[in-house]
Amino acid sequence: MEDIKLKIRQFIAQYSGDYDLQDDDNIFSLSFVNSMFAIQLVLFIEKEFQFTVENEDLEFDNFKSINSIYNLLQKKMVISVQT
Repeated sequence: MEDIKLKIRQFIAQYSGDYDLQDDDNIFSLSFVNSMFAIQLVLFIEKEFQFTVENEDLEFDNFKSINSIYNLLQKKMVISVQT
């Protein structure tokens, strides 16, 4: 669990400077996200965790924080294990 969150945090840290990002911090309201970063974040998640982010997954609530991204990954990994 912490491994996954650490990878997500390290990726976001490239764009958040010296900000001490917490797991529930909203990266949209902190202005770390622009359209290019949003695309890079989705591509990072797909490549790093080897699953496809579907259209129905592309909601702000799924990507607004480290915990939100982690929860999406958990949900997707459970689904992929079951199929």
